Parts: sequence; C-alpha cells; structure tokens
Amino acid sequence: MRETLTRLRYRYWPDHLLGEVLSKRWTETAVPVILLLIVGFALSRSLEHFLSPSSLADTARQAGEIGFIGLGMGLVVIAGGIDLSVGSMFALTDFCALYLLDVLEWPVPAVIIATMVVGGLLGAVNGLLIGYLRLRAFITTLITLIIYRSAFDLLIQRYSNAIASAFPDIPSWNFIGGGDVLGVPSVALVYIVVAIFGHIFLTRLRPGWHITAIGGSRRSAYNSGIPVRRTIALCYVASGVLTSIGALFFAARLGTVGGDIGVGLEVIVLTATVLGGITLGGGKGSVVKSLVGVLVVLLITNGLTAMNARGGVNRMALASILLAAAMIDIRWQKNRTRIISKVYVAPTYHALPPPPPTEIGQGGPFEQNDKLRNVSLIGLGRIEAPEDVILDRNDVLYAGSRHGDIIRFFPPDYERMEVFAHIGGQPLGMAFDRQDNLYVCIGGMGLYRITPDGIVQKATDETNRSLYSVNDDSRLRLADDLDITDDGLIFFSEATVRYEMDEWPVDGLEARGNGRIICYDTKTGATHTALRGLKFPNGVAVASDGQSILFAETFGCSIKRYWFAGPRKGAVEIVMDNLPGYPDNINLASDGNYWLALVGMRSPSLDLAWKMPGFRRRMAKRVPIDEWLFPNINTGCVVKFNEQGKILESFWDLKGVNHPMITSMREHRGYLYLGGIANNRIGRFKLENADPDFVHYDKRWRKPS
Repeated sequence: MRETLTRLRYRYWPDHLLGEVLSKRWTETAVPVILLLIVGFALSRSLEHFLSPSSLADTARQAGEIGFIGLGMGLVVIAGGIDLSVGSMFALTDFCALYLLDVLEWPVPAVIIATMVVGGLLGAVNGLLIGYLRLRAFITTLITLIIYRSAFDLLIQRYSNAIASAFPDIPSWNFIGGGDVLGVPSVALVYIVVAIFGHIFLTRLRPGWHITAIGGSRRSAYNSGIPVRRTIALCYVASGVLTSIGALFFAARLGTVGGDIGVGLEVIVLTATVLGGITLGGGKGSVVKSLVGVLVVLLITNGLTAMNARGGVNRMALASILLAAAMIDIRWQKNRTRIISKVYVAPTYHALPPPPPTEIGQGGPFEQNDKLRNVSLIGLGRIEAPEDVILDRNDVLYAGSRHGDIIRFFPPDYERMEVFAHIGGQPLGMAFDRQDNLYVCIGGMGLYRITPDGIVQKATDETNRSLYSVNDDSRLRLADDLDITDDGLIFFSEATVRYEMDEWPVDGLEARGNGRIICYDTKTGATHTALRGLKFPNGVAVASDGQSILFAETFGCSIKRYWFAGPRKGAVEIVMDNLPGYPDNINLASDGNYWLALVGMRSPSLDLAWKMPGFRRRMAKRVPIDEWLFPNINTGCVVKFNEQGKILESFWDLKGVNHPMITSMREHRGYLYLGGIANNRIGRFKLENADPDFVHYDKRWRKPS
C-alpha cells in the first residue's frame, strides 16, 4: 500500500513544485518544444493554409476519432498494461458499422449500439486473457492484433464490393460523419463530453482511483482489497468500446473498408500516449495528457503530409519520437526514486527570533527544573508510543499504541490493562463526546469514532474536494489532535497535506505551510477545511468563549487562536509566538488555563538552518535522513499558560529518565497524566493546589464562569 500511496502522491504535487517537476520530465517538456515546430509549420510559405478553418476542422475530426482510441489506450496504460490490437479492432468495428448499415440496412441507432458491443467484445477477449488468465499484455495484444487483422482481411474480401456499391443517404449518419454545431465538428463535441467524464472518472471517482492504484502497484492494490483482475479486464473492454466509437465516426465520414484501415494506428496512438506524458510503467496519466499527445502527433503528421513528405517519412518520424519518448520514460521509471528525492523536497526560508532563556539561574517562566523526575509510571514496557492519553468519567485511562490499538488501564492502580479497540493505524489525539464516544485522530487514516462498546467507525477520511484544484488534498494524511465544541463540531489538525506520517521530518525540513485545521460536523457528517497554510499544526483546544480554538504550530513555535463563530469569525491572532521548544498537544487545566506539551527544544543550529533553504536542500540530497538536523527531543517539558499567552508554570525532566519526550498531558482529579509518542510508558504526576474533583471529561461541557 505504501508504494501505491507514494505513486498517488506524485500525481498531486503542489503548484510551487510543478515547474521543477516538469523540467525533469522529457515527456512533459517535449510538448512545448514540438508545439514550436508546429508553429514553424504554420509560418511556412508552403503551408499557408495549415491553420485555416477548413484545415483545423479536418484536424479536429481526425483528432476526435483518434482521440477516442487514445482515451482507451491511456486507460489501459495507466492500469499498467498496453493494447497493440487497437488498429485491428478499429478496422473490424469500422467494417461492422458499414456492413450493418449498407448491407443489412439496419437503422443508425442499432448500428451504433451493435458496433459498440462488438468493440466491447473484442476488448473483452484481451481483458479475459490479460486480466483473469494473467497473460503478458504485450504478447497477448500482439497476437490478437494479428488475429483481428486476419479476420478483417477475410471479411473485406467477401463483402467489400457490397459495401462499396451502397451509397445510403441518411441525414443522421451524414451528421455523424460530417456535421457540426456552430462550426464545431460533431465528433469533437462527443469527444469533449466523453473526455470530461473520463477526467471526472479518473480523478474524482473511486473506480478511477483503483485503476491508478493498480498501475502503481498491483500487489499493493490487491492487498488493499481492490478487485485487480476485474478492473484490468474492464479497462480492456473500455478500450474496445472507445475504439469502436472512433471507428463509427470514421465510417460515417469516409464510408470505406480499405485494406489499409487501421494499419499502424497502434503506433500513432501509443506515440501520442507516451508523448502526452502517460508513463508506460502505469499509475500516472490523465485525459488532458492523452488529448495533448493526440493533437501533437496529428499536427506533426498532417504538417509533414502537407509538405509532400512520403509515407515512410511520417512513419519514421513517429517511430523516432516513440523510441525517444519510451527510452526517456523507461529511464525515468528506473531512476524515479533518486530523481524525486532531489526534486520533491522544497525547503523555504523560515526565520524565528532568538528563543527565551531556559537555563537554570537565568530566571523566566521557562527556567528548567526537575519537577517531573519522580513521576510514577503506568504500563512501563507494556505499551508503545502512547502519543495522547485521556480518562473517562469513571477514571479509566485510555492511550494509543503504535500497533494500532487503543489500550485502557483500570483504576485505582492502573495495573490491569486490556485492548479496548483495534484500529490498525497509529492513534494520535483523542477526545470524548457527550455520548461517551471516543473520537481518535489516526495517522494516515483520518478521524475515527469508537463507541462505548468498542466498535470502530470511520467518521471522515477526506475533506472538501475542489474540481479546479491542482493539488488534490482531499485525503487526510496526518490527522493529529482534536477537540469538540458544545455544538458537536470537531476541530482537528492535519499536520501536513504533502507527506505521510513517517515522513514528518521532511515536512520539518521544508518548513512550509503544509498543514491545516479541519472541521467535522457530527450532526451532518460534513467535513471542510477551516484554516490552511499552517506550519505543522498540532494541538487543538476549544477556548473558553466557545467560539474559538487554540492551536499549536509545531515548527512555527507558536500558539494561535482561530474564531470559528461570533463577531470575529474567520480571524486568527497570535497567542504566543516565540516558544523555546516545539508545541504539541493542548488541553484544559482545572483552573481554566491550559496545559501545553513541548515535544522538543529548539537548537541554534536548526534555527540557523531554517534560514538557509539551499543548505537544507543539499542536506536532503546528500545526507541520510537519520543524520539530518533535528529538534532536541531528549528533554521533556510541560507548561501551563492562559489565553493571553502568559506562561504560569513549567515542568521539566532534565535527565530524561522518565519522560524524554512529552507529546501530551491530561489533568484529572489532581494528577497530570503524560504521554509520549517515543516512550513506552505513561507518566502520572501529582499536582499541588489542583482541584481534586476536576474531571476533564465533564469540565469540557461546562459554561465558563
């Protein structure tokens, strides 16, 4: 699955990386170069009518006919296959249409339906052999190419004269072949409709995602539950149907069944597919790329034809283009990991002011101490990576585990433990609602709900999707922490939209605003992005006014406030902007203030490196990830602050004996419970002067005094 998601991720690079990526891919940069050659054709004196309306209309008709075949070929190639039999299928379906119309005198609607059925059956033969019997696509379609071509040759020997002698004058058939609407050829209009559907299918519908996933890695797609064989077979069926549509328009336009129909068409379509940027390795491609490739190939061949170039020159030019494009595409597939490691990471300038002092003897609210040295330990060695901890109204302690479980410990001594629920992903932030449902942010999976009976339910794994977005960030990659309002709105952070959970250091290396705050409405089930452009947003807590939230920006070393309701709706203000460490989870304290975990402490070297994007880029290219500059995560710290940003208390474990890395804390009945994603224990610290009756679970629903 990781390889599949990685390939899918490459499809949705943000705008600021597109230029760099395109400069690395010949299959993309070749298009504007060849378009310049086309402009040269148009400016040539011998081709003064190359871009005339009649010439463009004729090109549009050819582009539509071949474009349908290109869509089918593109679909098959994205799924990781190839179809060399399209030329022979084109010839057979062209014969089918003319035979049914001219010889059997079928009505036009019946001819259209029957021809598409024949095309689907021809494609189904390839689909059965390749999808279900798992034969090699190249050799299988090469054989069916020969078989279909032989069948076509036998048929035209017997029926070509009957077809050639018939001249039916049917208005609807004539419109299909040569009609137009406002000067736009009918075939172009139909192609536009089909292409729009194809774009939506590939980028917005689940079956289209399945095709892309299969092309990325069939094994991973199979392990993810995708019906690989059936999907591949249906791709070949679709290729046959689309080829038959192109043949229908061709038959209506020319009405011929000559022996050379479809000869070499597979080379033209395959050249257009590769030249447009649909990779031969599968897993990447689009309708737009297919259309661009078809237009470029057609304009080149038509330009050469208009210059009276021999047929051999045309074929040689296409073969040369196909060879060059295939060589570079294969080279890209072989070295894509190394190239992407150099291109994908894009550090930016990130300046932080000098941190406040923390050293002993210098004073200040962050002055180091050893208050956390003697905390009692819960579940030592029996739980791994409890990133967040929470207690219910019955004092039962819940924590996540890196094994994908929610573990609960029972009072009063918290020695007895059991698996409350198995989710499968890394549990991060947690919060209870009024119905005792436990909502959990799961890294790489989204927001999930666990009922009091331990039943796991998906709340949401995607946010609002835009039809016009270049960076398709609807999937939730790293849901982190959350809190719930009185009205049932769940605000949770997504630390990054660009990287997976295990790649969080790369997001820190970039120091870009890749994160966002997301709102999920438990009443309607709707999910939308409330705030974006944040630097690794993390902890979230509903403020006392019930109209705003406090959230942490880990790599921004700041706490901010966002109003989601009220007169200041949509406003954002800074509460603290220069913390000495990297803030993580935020939770309510018994006195109405807030607890904040600092997951790591800042260092002068990393602060300096953040001001040097070029240095960090070179580090990403040349140094293994485990030798990158990292925050100091060996010293745990918890601070208490108020809504005005004033630090009231700080708690440290200087030697890192009990809690070297603290990612969360939760106050409950006079104790502070500590979690850490790199720890194998939960800490329990006795607070002085704390409200022994404070239960975080119940306090959250009280109105502020």
